[in-house]
Amino acid sequence: MASQSIQHYDSPHQFEPLLPGAHVVAPLLEMASDLTTASARLPAGALAPHAGLRSLLRRMNSFYTNLIEGEHTRPSDIDRALVKNFSANPDVARRQRLALAHIGVEEQFESDVDATSADLKQQRVWLYAPETLCRIHGAMFASLPSEDLMLKDGSELQPGAIRTRQVAVGRHEAPLYSAVPAFLARWAEAYSSTPRGESTLLAIAASHHRLAWVHPFLDGNGRVARLHTHLALYSTGITRGFWSPLRGFARTQDRYRELLQAADEHRRGALDGRGNLSEKALTEWIAYVLQTCADQANFMAAMLDPGNMKDRIAGCLQFEQSVLKDGARIEALHPLHHLFLTGSEMSRAEFKGLSQLGDRQATQLVSDLIRIGYLKTSSAYGPVSFGIPRRALRFYFPRLWPEAEADEDKTP
Repeated sequence: MASQSIQHYDSPHQFEPLLPGAHVVAPLLEMASDLTTASARLPAGALAPHAGLRSLLRRMNSFYTNLIEGEHTRPSDIDRALVKNFSANPDVARRQRLALAHIGVEEQFESDVDATSADLKQQRVWLYAPETLCRIHGAMFASLPSEDLMLKDGSELQPGAIRTRQVAVGRHEAPLYSAVPAFLARWAEAYSSTPRGESTLLAIAASHHRLAWVHPFLDGNGRVARLHTHLALYSTGITRGFWSPLRGFARTQDRYRELLQAADEHRRGALDGRGNLSEKALTEWIAYVLQTCADQANFMAAMLDPGNMKDRIAGCLQFEQSVLKDGARIEALHPLHHLFLTGSEMSRAEFKGLSQLGDRQATQLVSDLIRIGYLKTSSAYGPVSFGIPRRALRFYFPRLWPEAEADEDKTP
């Protein structure tokens, strides 16, 4: 018999099951194993810290989470926001600030995950703690001006504050605000204590939906849930910071929304688990998340192949030298490829030496590469690292961020 209609959600048992039962979990565990295998295909050279690529992916993640929220932001506007160049159009500037906030919070909390990695059990407790969710929400919105925090009813969103009134999301009436702490406590207890390995990946996928279902904040719940899922996957070591589910969610956003909404449904009958909510719908949601993540891992493994990367850098430099004529030269191929493989910094003298140009030409090359973004540096005479300007995307990582490739054609 199907679950009876509930007028108000006020007790944590009402969002069970939090994970699928043993009778349906085997195919999901196999999908989780496939995801682990796909992630292991990342080449060893791409596993070193790589500030240029990580910076690109954070910008991309901010673009895609904005897109899911219906807050389309041009990649060029995100780049301008990073240098504090905000649009005179108030709505564009607001979306720039949202993207900038996401970038900062993603970087900040990845560092926090790294800082807790010495004790993996404690790390998971911290990651799922309601206080951590509030910190993520607070960090996401605290930097925004009051006008960006105004809600549709005229009230102002309080960063990091659990909601104190009732809300509905589509057809879903979220739990009573007074019961939110109890729901979050149960959410934290269940998902922080799953066995390590493939079961952890199932828990990460399920926790995304159940967090969105609780809707603990007046606004920003989707952003927090997606970022939390990104961080939870990062904490397992499976992404190594080189892929994120956010790109996959955005590129299949109709399916993302459809399955999120379906998993809100009550139990559909006697064969649909034992909890109040549909086990079948939760299972379908978890399968979608695992498949989406595997797709992203496989895509990035191909993009980060060291051998292919050398050819892509060469093609980019040849185009720059023959068409754009903006200072990039094919002689930069060897030192740029070396920077990509190591993911580390290099002295300017070493870079110039690897270019095999004369000192004057090599000095000009380094200067030009910094100016157009192929090299990054933190000081006038400091070491350089691998940079990825948007104009290089179509060569370096084709189809990774198609919107940024297209936007480059429109950017002065």
